[in-house]
Amino acid sequence: MKREARRILLPILEITEIASPSDKNAIKVPLSKGGTYFEYYVRKKHDEVEGNRTDHKPSWMRSEFNLYPIVLDKNGVPWAEANIYLLSRIESSISPTMSTYASIADSLAAFRRFLDETEIDWTDFPSHKLKRPTYRYHSYLKLEIASGRLKASTAKRRMSAVISFYSWLKQEGTLTPTNLPWKESDRYIQLVDLHGFKFSKHITSTDVSIKTTQSQDPYDKRIDDGGKLKPLTTQEQEWLIDSLISLGNTEMLLIHLLGLVTGARIQTILTMRIKHVSAEFNSGTADEVRLPAGPGTDIDTKNDKKIIIHIPIWLYKKLNIYAKSERAKKRRARSDVGENESQYLFLSVRGSPLYKSKSDSLMFNQSYSIRHAKAGQGVRQFITDRVIPLIRTKNNAPDFHYQFHDTRASYGMNLTDRQLERVSIGEITLHQAREFVKARMSHESSATTDRYLQYRSNLEIVSNINARYDEHLKNLVDICL
Repeated sequence: MKREARRILLPILEITEIASPSDKNAIKVPLSKGGTYFEYYVRKKHDEVEGNRTDHKPSWMRSEFNLYPIVLDKNGVPWAEANIYLLSRIESSISPTMSTYASIADSLAAFRRFLDETEIDWTDFPSHKLKRPTYRYHSYLKLEIASGRLKASTAKRRMSAVISFYSWLKQEGTLTPTNLPWKESDRYIQLVDLHGFKFSKHITSTDVSIKTTQSQDPYDKRIDDGGKLKPLTTQEQEWLIDSLISLGNTEMLLIHLLGLVTGARIQTILTMRIKHVSAEFNSGTADEVRLPAGPGTDIDTKNDKKIIIHIPIWLYKKLNIYAKSERAKKRRARSDVGENESQYLFLSVRGSPLYKSKSDSLMFNQSYSIRHAKAGQGVRQFITDRVIPLIRTKNNAPDFHYQFHDTRASYGMNLTDRQLERVSIGEITLHQAREFVKARMSHESSATTDRYLQYRSNLEIVSNINARYDEHLKNLVDICL
């Protein structure tokens, strides 16, 4: 079996230092091999009583982590410099997002695979520029893009991680290349802020960076809203709800309903807590519940933005009933947290979170045992394995496909269609419709909202052009044949 460099995640990592048996808080580590017994002593970086670090670094620097990324070479040996670089970056962050550093570790592992396969010394920078590891890797990535084996965005991310790694090595004095690893150039780019004001930003680029260009296709059947999303038609939405009801999974039905009627993203829905649906409402007192989300609410949002989730009262009451149900209580009973108002509203059948919030991810768990982060995989797997096959079979729709994030686009288009109907009969202006959709979708930029407003008309334009062009070709063929 071929072995190659890779990234692994350690369920638990505690940073310690070698200690003497007489040192304060020394911990004995016993070892045995081939009948021979060894032992040595370590102590943790943090004094558990005083709360200070023993190495005199700031006390806010963490030394205990879950899901810690490690880069291994082809022999399964930790790549020392890469791992020290990762530790340096993680320790310098007050609230490290471990998934971010896992992605960086993935990029460095890809670089290490390239080095191992080509037998290139990553510390050797000869006078011939194109023989230096950074330029060799840059050329390799460009070829991978050209062949279609690698997306340009992935290549850009990998090269960026390598540049940051070498920059850190140079800054720390760990590596002093004989020749420059790349050529730098300074330039200014013109940008426009959310209010339409222009400003300049200074950036430093290198000649080994992977440059990508993004072109927006205004006639794409997808909407760019934090990803390429395809609004489901009214019929497809009916298929979806009908199939979810048939499958009998209450959690998945409620999760999808929240996506379709609020436009909330998966991390927002899956980090809702029991306390967020515990209020009682009498009939007729309100049409909707305005639920704050974002920092300070225990509900995650994209980019930690503070938003309001508008939940129709009929759905809120169903969430309230579900939270009190025996089905939900049984799942909470299997959880480590148990019956608690801060417990997640939606849990797996084993009582595990479907998505672990950012705040919970920062809390060190000594008994953590899994090697992946909970980020909605269960919902996506349910969609792939159960929902899509049922819809295709039940509705004779072999090409039907969707991703959960499409429920947000579907909500946005449902909202837009209703507002444009009001515009057409003179109830509101187009500007009012635009601002309403923008607020409900929590868009930073009006340009994103405009993609929803223009979606139907763009599809109609394309359809009309295609129809006329097809008719034109048909007439030409009829004349000639």
